[in-house]
Amino acid sequence: MRILLLLLLSIMTISCTDASGSDRVATARQHVEASLGHHFGKPVFIRIIKENWELELWIRETDKTWSILKTYEIEAMSGELGPKTAEGDEQAPEGFYRVYKSSMNPRSAYHLSFNIGYPNSYDRRLRRTGSFIMIHGGDDSIGCFAMTDPIIEEIYTLVNEAFKAGTTCVPVQVYPFRMTPERMQQEADNRHIDFWNHLLPGWQHTENNNAPYPDKDNQ
Repeated sequence: MRILLLLLLSIMTISCTDASGSDRVATARQHVEASLGHHFGKPVFIRIIKENWELELWIRETDKTWSILKTYEIEAMSGELGPKTAEGDEQAPEGFYRVYKSSMNPRSAYHLSFNIGYPNSYDRRLRRTGSFIMIHGGDDSIGCFAMTDPIIEEIYTLVNEAFKAGTTCVPVQVYPFRMTPERMQQEADNRHIDFWNHLLPGWQHTENNNAPYPDKDNQ
């Protein structure tokens, strides 16, 4: 009887938690539907430029062209320019990542969030460690990208609606700065220059083609 009671309590707890998450997603959707509802279901892509504290939300229109729908200011982000290399280094990563439907967290302690997929296969080959790197609400973050609650409602909803319409993954590509030839030359002696040269084709592809870089399994 005791085991059965504990099992029933566990099921009730999970059900309540799931309902709370569903309610939060539904409420967020209602908050942004009037302004962004005509974009629901379209594929999206996220590009982050750390130095500028900017998150660009790109969207693909019905004619297959991509454009920046909105540029948001990142509210909080820790670390400096350069890749994340180890769990606990308080560094926000750089590189080519992917968000899947299973990455979405409607019950986040930071209102709403989704996991960007660090470490990717490239990070793992370099034995970089870390986990649970999120784009989330709130105004505080260590290693993640905090966007405030109203803004994460917009981003989360558009990503979630893209999944509902059949998108399999959403690219998230994180760069240290705008990788112009002039800026890359300025950073020629930086200890991260080899890694940044690895990211450079991704930046150039998006600048030249107005489309997310096909990251070939995270390079």
